[in-house]
Amino acid sequence: MRIPVVVPYVFLMAVLPVHAQPCWSAGPVVPNRTYKLLTEDEDWSFLRDPSLRQDFWDPLKYIRLRDHLDDWYVSVGAWTRQDFERIGNDYWGQQPIQNAFFLQRYMAYADIHYGKHFRSFIQLKSGIETFRQGGPRPIDEKRLDIEKGFLDICAGGEQKWIAFRAGRQELNYGSGRLVSIRQGPNVRQSFDGFKVLSKAGTWNIDAWAVRPDLDNFGFFDNAPDHKTTFWGIYSTRPLRRSVSVDFYYLGIARKQATYDRGTANELRHSLGARLSRPIAEKEPGWDFDYEGVWQFGSFGSANIRAWTLASETGYRMPTLPLKPRFSLKADISSGDNPTTNTLGTFFPLFPVGNYFGVLADTGPGPMNFIDVHPRIQIEFPHGVSLMTDLLVYWRNSVFDGVYNVPGSLIRPAGNSLARFVGYRPGAELRWQIDRHAYLQADYGIFYAGRFLQETMPGRNLNYLALWAGYKF
Repeated sequence: MRIPVVVPYVFLMAVLPVHAQPCWSAGPVVPNRTYKLLTEDEDWSFLRDPSLRQDFWDPLKYIRLRDHLDDWYVSVGAWTRQDFERIGNDYWGQQPIQNAFFLQRYMAYADIHYGKHFRSFIQLKSGIETFRQGGPRPIDEKRLDIEKGFLDICAGGEQKWIAFRAGRQELNYGSGRLVSIRQGPNVRQSFDGFKVLSKAGTWNIDAWAVRPDLDNFGFFDNAPDHKTTFWGIYSTRPLRRSVSVDFYYLGIARKQATYDRGTANELRHSLGARLSRPIAEKEPGWDFDYEGVWQFGSFGSANIRAWTLASETGYRMPTLPLKPRFSLKADISSGDNPTTNTLGTFFPLFPVGNYFGVLADTGPGPMNFIDVHPRIQIEFPHGVSLMTDLLVYWRNSVFDGVYNVPGSLIRPAGNSLARFVGYRPGAELRWQIDRHAYLQADYGIFYAGRFLQETMPGRNLNYLALWAGYKF
């Protein structure tokens, strides 16, 4: 199949004149010790000034490769996450055991800069599962493999630049509703292919053509999923008062996609827009994240017409004791009516793993649903925070089933006309010990509603997770 990402690539080459200044220039020393979700977005070049080295790990974050050349260097880092999970009545009793297991995640990377225009990045991953009845799921275990391994070639100046990236990489855009790294589960999602990254004034524009990486359980045995092709273009720019706007197009082709109505080859296009404002840090203020997506294409001989609207509105008061934040999420996505020749089920592509909060890798997903999700967050001294929330979940179409977060059908519609799936109160307690280490505990119970009880089994699902992590 010919992938239409060449069109935005040609467009970017036309509108971005290349300047003599490099993308990765050794500019002013601006310390930024923030750890990013995507490690390749971190910039440790400020540590070329020895007087700024304060942390134990700083000597590894900037290692000079050539004398008197600041832009020849390597950054080295690693992190680990230890996770105990206990899931009772997974999928509301379809797996009625009380499954308790231990997950380990290890990652290590090297970010190598060869002057002003070239860069390579390598990141290894290892995910290990023990004690789970039934053995590991694909999201649980990957003995050892390459999570990311790519080459960047870049040219341009401070305001206009373009870069070409080829190899294995991670994709994460916006809130992660449609394109994410799958942070919640033990094994993160990667892709094989190429991407064009660019900046034109206030606009950042990326275009890519990739295949998702299939995680096998062994050593260095991952391979691209040749049944799935994923391409897209994503643009974002800031507006006034910390508000930013995103526009994007995403395309996916899947062989043998399955929904409640059946299985067929699928070609799906998504057009979306997002408006967001970050959580207030210093003064009391509103934050929000609003997103809408329209999908069209073909499913076998049927058409696709699907959509979703997602929202989160919050207000934080950082000047008060405990710095409370109150927020409300309200989302809806379309479902199907199999009596028509149009598939109406919205498909979320590669959504964030813990889409609905504390249920990191179990429970319902963002397909054929309506939800209301209030949340309260408070912060105690010494880096301790507490979040409590309530998820209330319905089916949008009573002729379509319930799907999990990856998009697999877990409860067909059957003969039930009930909309109410259930509700889940939950809590998350986190201690950010320092910038490197944290401890966290999540707990939630999903109480089965009328639909689950009518389609059987309809037991209450309970989830407990204890996390510990360290990163440098």
